[in-house]
Formats: sequence, C-alpha cells, structure tokens
Amino acid sequence: MTTSPPAKTFTGWVAHDATNPLTYTSFTPKPFTPTDIEIRVTHCGICGTDVHTLRSGWGPTNYPCVVGHEIIGIVERIGTEVPTLRTSPASASIRVGDQVGIGAQSGACLRPECEACADGEESYCTRMTGTYNGRYPDKSKSYGGFAARWRGPAHFVFKIPDALPSAEAAPLLCGGVTVFAPLRKYGAGPGKTVGIIGIGGLGHLGVLFAKALGAERVVAISRSSSKKADAVEGLGADAFIATGEEEGWAKTHSRSIDILLSTVSGPGMPLGQYLRLLKRDGVFVQVGAPEDALPPLMAFSLIQKSVKVTGSNIGSPEDIRQMLALAAEKRVLPWIQKRPMEDVNAALKDMHDGKARYRYVLENKDGEAQAKL
Repeated sequence: MTTSPPAKTFTGWVAHDATNPLTYTSFTPKPFTPTDIEIRVTHCGICGTDVHTLRSGWGPTNYPCVVGHEIIGIVERIGTEVPTLRTSPASASIRVGDQVGIGAQSGACLRPECEACADGEESYCTRMTGTYNGRYPDKSKSYGGFAARWRGPAHFVFKIPDALPSAEAAPLLCGGVTVFAPLRKYGAGPGKTVGIIGIGGLGHLGVLFAKALGAERVVAISRSSSKKADAVEGLGADAFIATGEEEGWAKTHSRSIDILLSTVSGPGMPLGQYLRLLKRDGVFVQVGAPEDALPPLMAFSLIQKSVKVTGSNIGSPEDIRQMLALAAEKRVLPWIQKRPMEDVNAALKDMHDGKARYRYVLENKDGEAQAKL
C-alpha cells in the first residue's frame, strides 16, 4: 500500500459553467477514508450523460464539475478497511497495481434496512451518489474520471479481467451495463428475440450483449439503413428494420419480438409502433434518457397484448461483475475511437454532433492527464 499522505488536490478537466470549454486545473477530491480506493486514471470513456451534465441538460449542474464515469485505472492506494469490507467481499481481492474500473455510481447508503441495497440493487438506492456531480455523506463533492486520479468508495470499484483491453473495457462500466442489466433481468437468451432500437453508443453494445447472452434472434432497429452493414455484418444482428425507409414496418414485423430495448429518446419517437413489434407479454425497456418528454401512450397498446413498458437504470455492482465476466469470456468489445485526454473539448463536441462510431475513449498519456497550456 502507498504510505505517503493522500493528496489534498487532484488535477483534471474541470467545467465551471454550461457554455465554456473545460479547463485543466486543480480540484479537491473527497477526503481519503479507510473504505476508499485511489487510482491513477489511464482511460475514461465519454458517455452521453457527460454531455447532458456539462450543459445542465437534466437540471442545474453543481459546478465546478469533473465528468467521466467510464473510468479505468491502476490502483495506487487502498484503505485499511477495504480487505475486510462487509458490504463488498469482492473488494478484498483488489491489490495495489491492479487494473480496475468505476462506473456511474460511487455511493449508496448500504444499510440493511434499505430495500434496494439489501436486494443488491444499489443503483436504486434513494441515497445514491453519482460518480460525479453528487455528494458523499460527508458533503464532499464527487468528481469523475476526466482527470489524472480518482478516489472513492471501494464498494463501487471493480477488477477488470485480464482478457479485456483497457480502452475497450472503459465503455462497459456505464454504457455496457446499462444495456446488459435489463437484458439479463428480462431473460434475453436462448429462444428469445431481442430488438435494439438505435444503433449508437448504447445500441451497438445492446446488439453485442444480446448475442453474447445467446438470444436466438437479434433485430437492429434504426431510422435509416445507413448503419445496416455495421449492425448485421459487424455486430452480428440477424435482421435490420429501417423505420424511416420501410413502409408499414410496424405491421410487417408485428408480434415478433420478446424484449425491445430502446436506446433512443425524444417526443417524436414512434412509441406506439414500437409496441406493435412486441409479442404477447413482451417488454419494452427504455434506457435512453431524454431531456424532454416521451410521446403519449395509448392504453390499448398495453391492454391488447399484456405488454410491459418499463425503464432501467445503470445496473448494480453485481450486474457489472457479471457483465465483465461475460465480456471477457465472449470477447464483447465496444467499437471505440481513442482520443488523447487533452483533446477532450474537441471529443465532446464530436460526441454531441453524433460523430462517434461508436464510443470515444480518452487516454491519459503515461497514465497522467496532459494539458496543452
């Protein structure tokens, strides 16, 4: 274990408001506690949540803010209580020098009387702390991975299997588990047909994980056929529906899908037509998170086939562990484009403009954030 005193400040790419570029400067992380782990950040994926948060799209952001919650790094410091942490026996195996990851959550109450935490569903805890733009119980702010280092509770730190390359592992920590968790929960596997709406950062991972889970048939759904070759030839989808080009697509493919995972959002999405695709007792799961409302829903869309419309959050720690194991076993590797950490502002703009194919991953040169000042 590291014996030098914990640093009082870290350096990283800090947002000070909703409109100006990030600046490379210092910030004050949470105090290091006996149940914390500190890492040197080597990679961090860019997630859509980062863009929403930076521009205060989902509500006022608590600036200054350091985003990034698809974090990969090397363990440099382990709290004295981590090896015997009651809430997370898996933490006992983490050692200094290990490659680990952190996703979108880095805090929960973990109390036995909390229904969500007691059920192993920490992401639904009412006292959840996001990896950034949140506060820990001591009122210190949470800061993310667009930085040289990260520090936080060991309960939400995960060993990365050796079979997963660092850069490709990063998007799994949020994007990957966001699609894996509902696919696992609703039984994607042999005998099931899974539809993935939207072939982008989340959607391409949805196709990969539906295939890895053994779904009998995976259908990629997009507005145009521009991504058909990627979906079918590259990702392994069995069929493709271009909703903006195929006339009568909802009727043609009616009652053909068991699980429909929606990674898109917005008031103009054809929700009623999507529900026509479901079989009796099928389930529609919304994981794309819009800044505005979803379209209205007609009651008969639910009543006629006893379908379920639901949503899913980021996934629990157990979901993340199972996802990483499956990804390592089946070689589920996101399609990524690597960008230097100092290129973060340009990468965020490209992400907002929809240029990623399909995830950007920021790399710290020599494991340290490098600024072009």
